[in-house]
Amino acid sequence: MSIKILVVDDDSNICELLRLYLEKEYFSATIANNGKEALSLFESENPDLVILDIMLPLLDGWQVCREIRKKSNTPIIMLTAKGEVSDKVLGLDIGADDYISKPFEAKELMARVKAVLRRKGKAPVENIRKVDFEGLSVNLTTFELRVNGKKVDAPPKEMELIYHLASNPNTVFTRDQLLDEVWGFDYYGDSRTVDVHIKRIRKKLDDASEKWTLKTVWGVGYKFEVKE
Repeated sequence: MSIKILVVDDDSNICELLRLYLEKEYFSATIANNGKEALSLFESENPDLVILDIMLPLLDGWQVCREIRKKSNTPIIMLTAKGEVSDKVLGLDIGADDYISKPFEAKELMARVKAVLRRKGKAPVENIRKVDFEGLSVNLTTFELRVNGKKVDAPPKEMELIYHLASNPNTVFTRDQLLDEVWGFDYYGDSRTVDVHIKRIRKKLDDASEKWTLKTVWGVGYKFEVKE
């Protein structure tokens, strides 16, 4: 099961940004936009970590942190626009495990999330490279390709190619880009190598789903197109 993170912030844009980054790191994200909702979701979802803004409607982050600490040692990272040392000290004094000020770099926050989980003995899933779409699952950690639930044999480079494309949906890659990023910069083969692998992959993915397709962008290259 994936590690569950409760994100509490009244800014929906920040919440969605964090959801995207967390899910990219294979965490499961639940969103709350006020303090009361945060406590309710904490009870029902039993998250492994809470990212908690201080300035919240109904109950502020200090109150939410205190209520959580009355009954749980679940890790809490305080997230706020305030940068004063006194706020940081207060957050840590009432039980927060870490503190980061807005504006923040999402990569830094993800690093702090992983560090806190490690300290608490809840190490996050590391180095799992897996993408899932309807009818398709590509797992580079186990080198397993599944189409409509059935395991399909595929050599490593085909796996790496479909994983790379599916990990960047609706992004167009030239053949040379794919050679560099999948085969490596020291590969001196012909760009037609990509065409051959794409052709083989298409046969294996044939009719898996109508919601996505491995599309040729004429004169440019290829993309994994996810339909709206």
